[in-house]
Amino acid sequence: MPDDTRARRRNGTGLGILLALVCAAVLLTALPDHDREGGGCTPRTLTSWSPDAKLTGEFARYGDDAGRTDDWTGGDGTHSVRLPDGRVLWLFSDTYLGLVHAPPNPVGESYAWRDPSAPLVRNSAVVMSREGRLLTTLPAPLFPDPGPQQWRWPVAARVEPRSSGSAQQVVRVLLWTRTTGQAPWIYGVPTATEVATLSLPDLRLEGITTVLDQRSVVDASQRVLFGTSAVDAGDWTYVFGGDDGRAASRPVSKAYVARVPHGRLAEPGAWEYWDGSGWAARARPAPVLGDGQRTGVGSAFTVVRDGGTYVLFTMAAGTAGLTTITSYWACAPTGPWQGPTRSFSPSLPQGDVAAYNPQAHPELSDGDRLVLSYDVNWLDATGAGAQANLSRNVSLYRPRFVTVHLAGPDA
Repeated sequence: MPDDTRARRRNGTGLGILLALVCAAVLLTALPDHDREGGGCTPRTLTSWSPDAKLTGEFARYGDDAGRTDDWTGGDGTHSVRLPDGRVLWLFSDTYLGLVHAPPNPVGESYAWRDPSAPLVRNSAVVMSREGRLLTTLPAPLFPDPGPQQWRWPVAARVEPRSSGSAQQVVRVLLWTRTTGQAPWIYGVPTATEVATLSLPDLRLEGITTVLDQRSVVDASQRVLFGTSAVDAGDWTYVFGGDDGRAASRPVSKAYVARVPHGRLAEPGAWEYWDGSGWAARARPAPVLGDGQRTGVGSAFTVVRDGGTYVLFTMAAGTAGLTTITSYWACAPTGPWQGPTRSFSPSLPQGDVAAYNPQAHPELSDGDRLVLSYDVNWLDATGAGAQANLSRNVSLYRPRFVTVHLAGPDA
């Protein structure tokens, strides 16, 4: 993979680097104390990336296993959380169950395939051993539909005390509720952010609480769903979210952030939202990133902390957003966010496909090695054509993984 870092050095970027460092120092000094968690903020940019064939291959192995008819064979919306006993819980949105058949497929291609009538559920969860082997699919869908023409997609998750001061732990899973809609809302109208509670160690659903209902926001493109990413810092969990940006004049979504005291994700009254100047319990969230055109995020993105710096990965703006992952950095979850910085285009299978939903998996990362996943889907606005292509080649609709490295501008 070409790396233009040294070339940029030869082209005389020393002054730019110095200005970036000075700018970062000024930004850090100007931030309120409650947002400067941990200190040590410096510009961070992508220095290299490489495919993670082992992790990608593990999901291919598990998905192709025809030993059961009720387990995961493909899905998107990939999120994960490490459990106290070392297992990893993987959470997916729309998921195919059923059997996978060995090639050739019915049209003679050398792809493993599934019958087009195979079950499709709105969410699922798969358990991985502490050694990294996928073991079992929990009964799916794990999170039932809240009502007719509505469904739930799981996003970020955290292990928390059952209640403040409790020694017993549970898993909190953030959920996006969506409602069937017309174009351009072919993937559903944003409806609400919820939090589900799963017991430990058996991962049984105990209940679901609505955190932020958006039905009163008339313009659906202005509705915000939280939970695409969650980052712990100091006494807080920062929960990031976005709008869908489907208005014709605003092709790129905007990013928002809320914060919750550690251990209180399932308490709606504990949530505070950034309104542009401060944190408020009941306020219209204000965007922290995105001008709706050149800068912004995909409908799903991810945020990690690297030392004292926050790094956000998202699909790029414009048509590049079908193939290219880019990043931003900031000294606080509220910004100001700098970028987009260096981008990369992970490998994609052949066909009319697109990448989306880059997600970080810190529990699988170590040192300066950060594991990211991205999802792949067939480009077809009708849905029926996409389903047919995803069935004739089951490898398409599964997460793929890369390992990325971050460093300062002088690396």
